[in-house]
Amino acid sequence: MFRRVLIANRGEIALRILRSLRAMGIEVVAIHGKEDRLSLPVRLADEAVYIPRSDPLASYLDIEAIVSAAKEVGADAVHPGYGFLAENPIFAERLEEEGITFIGPSPDVLRLLGDKIAARDAMVKSGIPVARGSDGPVSDPEEASIQAAEIGYPVIIKASAGGGGIGMQVVESPEDFDKALRICQGRAKSAFGDDRVFLEKFIQGAQHIEFQVIGDGDRAIHLGERFCSIQRRHQKILEEGPWLSEEVRSDL
Repeated sequence: MFRRVLIANRGEIALRILRSLRAMGIEVVAIHGKEDRLSLPVRLADEAVYIPRSDPLASYLDIEAIVSAAKEVGADAVHPGYGFLAENPIFAERLEEEGITFIGPSPDVLRLLGDKIAARDAMVKSGIPVARGSDGPVSDPEEASIQAAEIGYPVIIKASAGGGGIGMQVVESPEDFDKALRICQGRAKSAFGDDRVFLEKFIQGAQHIEFQVIGDGDRAIHLGERFCSIQRRHQKILEEGPWLSEEVRSDL
């Protein structure tokens, strides 16, 4: 059991984590920028650390400042919530180096699943079905166009480092491919600093269903499925669960 946990997040996310930690009898440390100094999580925490930055959100993205804060207050763990640094392998690695537990996946897992090309390759090697697609990144327009034709239109171009629907482009025909490839590479470079993209068969009418899995390092359980297809601009609006029949749930 942890004695003191620093929450590397803000708002409703931080408040929910704080309430859970309190229920478990664990001391809570909050970090905050200027704009959040009077927020409820900051006022309710046992201790708060001010990380001054000109950008309101930068306080929650400065890896070294947060690691330093965790060391300063004697936190034995950091809970990142979701968003911000929750999926950043460098953050998890830095905490690990300082002997502070990152409440989340290991740096290796974050690094693997943060790269869609590597994640896809890992799934193939594990025998998990994936949509038809390129074996790795594509960059040369002519070669990529040949692969797209082999996969069969429509195809979707995806940024390897992408997330939140950024860096994805559906292509319906060969005539549109070169332009779509350039657009996708440009957006990926701008948003993620990584212009690697890959191809997959675009599955029309597909349903977005997720299984949430939680583990403690030794054991893992799934928490059932969620139907996540109700989206706007690739962002979920409403999630429902349970959604599947017992038979399909068992198969998955």
